[in-house]
Formats: sequence, C-alpha cells, structure tokens
Amino acid sequence: MKNIYNSVIALTFLAAGITISAQEKKSLSLDEAVRLGILNSKNLKIDQTKIEQATANYLEAKNNKLPSLSASASALALANANVDLKVAQSSGGNSPKANSAFFGNISASMPIFAGGRIKYGIQSAEYLIEASKLSSENDKVAIAYNISQAYNNLFKASQAIKVLEENLTASQKRDESFQKLENNGIIARNDKLKANLQTSNIELQLLDAQNNYNIANINMDLLLGLPETTEIVIDENYISELSANESVSYYLNQAIANRKDLQAIDYQLKAANLGVKAAKAETLPTIALTGGYVAAEIPKILTVTNAANIGIGIKYNIDNLWKKNSSLMNAQAQEKQLIATNELLNDQIKLEINKDFQNAEFAKKKIAVYEKAADQANENYRVTKNKFNNGLATITELLDADAAQISANVNVVNAKADAALAYRKLLQSSGILTAN
Repeated sequence: MKNIYNSVIALTFLAAGITISAQEKKSLSLDEAVRLGILNSKNLKIDQTKIEQATANYLEAKNNKLPSLSASASALALANANVDLKVAQSSGGNSPKANSAFFGNISASMPIFAGGRIKYGIQSAEYLIEASKLSSENDKVAIAYNISQAYNNLFKASQAIKVLEENLTASQKRDESFQKLENNGIIARNDKLKANLQTSNIELQLLDAQNNYNIANINMDLLLGLPETTEIVIDENYISELSANESVSYYLNQAIANRKDLQAIDYQLKAANLGVKAAKAETLPTIALTGGYVAAEIPKILTVTNAANIGIGIKYNIDNLWKKNSSLMNAQAQEKQLIATNELLNDQIKLEINKDFQNAEFAKKKIAVYEKAADQANENYRVTKNKFNNGLATITELLDADAAQISANVNVVNAKADAALAYRKLLQSSGILTAN
C-alpha cells in the first residue's frame, strides 16, 4: 500500500513538472512586476475614462463663453388669414388674401456679464480634471501594493516548496536507511513506519505548497496582464528590502506632502467653493451682446430683406426674489461634506501610518526571533540525531526534532517576506510607494 501511495505521489510530481516545463517562464523583479501591472491595469483604464469625462466637461464649460450662432427658417401655409394693411394703398379694393408665409432668421449672442458663472464653471472644471488625475495616481499606488502582496505570496510559496523539497529528499534517504536497519533487525518495524509517516506528511505539505504556488502564479499573471500559462520566476533578493530607521513623523510628513487622495480632495474642495460662488451668481442678471438678420416673405403682401439688427439683451428671473436658491444650498452642503471628508481622511491617514509603522517594526523584530528559533531547532535536530545514532534518543524524538526544524526554517523565510511587505505597506500609506 505504501509503495502504491509513493508511486501516485511521484506521478503527481512528474505531471506537475511536465506542466510547468510546458509553461513560458518569465523572470520579474518586484519593481518590474509593479510597472507591468500598472501598464495593464483595467482599473486605471477606467480611471482614464473618468479623466476624459472631466476634460469633456471642461470643454463644455469653456464653450459657454464663446458666441452662439443659430439659424432658422419656416415655410407656413395659412388658413383664411385676415390681413389688414394699415399703410395707404395705391388702389382701392379688398386686402389681398394671405395663403402662405416664409420666414428666415439668423441670430448671434455674445455673453458680456453672467455674474461670474461662466468663469467659475471653467475654473471648477479645471480643478475636477486635476482631481480625476490625482485619484488615478492614488489608484496606481493601491495597485502597486496589491501587486506587492501577490508577489510576496508567490515568493513565500516558492520558498516553502524549496525547503520542503530539500527536507523530503532527506526524509526519503532516512527511510531507505531505516529500511536497511529494519531488515537487519536493528530497529522495530513500528519505528520505520513512523519515519515513513513523517515522509508522507512532508509530501502532503509539499503538495499543498505547490497548489498555493500555482494559485498565486495565476493571480500574478492576471494582475500583470500576462497569459495564464506564464510561470513567473521570483527575484529572491526581494526579502532584502527592509525599512530604513526613519521616525513615524517622517512618514506622516511624507503622507501630507504626497498622498494623492488628500490632494484630490483639495481640488474637489476648490471646485466646490467655486460651485457655491456660481450658485450665488444665479440671482444676478445676465447681459449679452446680440445681433441678427431677419428675412420674411408673405406673397402679394409683404417682403422684408436686409433687416439686420444689433443690440444688448438683458435677462433676469424675477422669481429669484421669492424663490429659495436650492442650487446654492446644494453647493454649500457639498462643500461641507468635502470639508468633513478631508478631516476624516486626515485622521485615517494618521491612524494608518502609525499602525503600519508599528507593524513594520514588529515584522523586523519577528525575523530575529524566528532566526534564533531556527538556529535552536537546527541545533536540536543535530543533537537529537547524534543521540539517536548512539541509541540515546527515540525515533519519535528524532522525527519531532526534524518537523520542528522544517517549520522553523519556513518561518524565517516567511518572516523576512512579511517584513518586506510590511515596509511597502508603510510606503503606500505615506504615498511614496511608486516613488520608491
């Protein structure tokens, strides 16, 4: 039964090896992965459409200060229209009947004064374009960290595979030695089976690690816009990136200067302030320079040509005197909301940076503890193995020492990877992840 199980495991590993060998391999550092992910991000493509929409709104606002020109023409059939000409007629008789009429009109208007609404609209649209761009930049930072997380998971899975493969090889050699010892009657069959069980457990852990690696690899492929069959080769120097000994105030100052979401809200506030001014201007009259040309033809009765005109038009909504300015109330409410949002975001940033700073420091300290534990586990295994070889330790003690050694060595690699990721999280909170 044991031989059959080992054969199945071996075939599984062989199949996995064939599958991996058929994949295209691509070596990527973390920075290269971030650049590729940003280049192919679907979220950033959506952000680009928002920038284009804001740009279109800006152009629409600019169009409001340009002159408008319109032309119209009408051809009408009249039903028994009564025509009473007040001018003297050269001959007596009844007035002619009007059966049709033709009108043509060209009019132009140039705004002169609109209470500042046009100017405020243009400036507000400019600010909203900048806010959209900054929101996109903020999304880039978030995407960079998401890719860092995926890269970290792939690294940890690949390192776990490496450690487990080394220990599986050692465990299989130990099984061979124990088989010979059992054949010679030196150890009991039960002790050999305990060693075989340990090997099987390592094989299962390796299968689990390979499954995690495959899932992490597919996730990375999708994030980077690569074919799903691409096998990403991780840069093992990734874990050497640890935080500098900067104070938490340094990262807080960096966040104030570099957080794109803070800057985006600042532009949104500027736009909202202009919205309040524009809403107030709605109660003011509008003045425009007007001009046009009119032509009319009523057969047998009237012909009008060369009726050009120019003048000044004034428009004022008298109902503003008793109606509430709901646009102003809405604009003021939006401005207050953005002010509160800005204050809340500042508090959240302070909390986030302090939390991420503590996590980064904690992650660095964990490395030293895990390295110490790994040294102890390795030494314990060496001592226990010597005792076992001299008949002073049981097979159970040896296997327990071996399991502790595997776990401790994996923990060291994971701790270093987590510390590198924690540092990048701190950079993200500070708004300088992509800058680094």
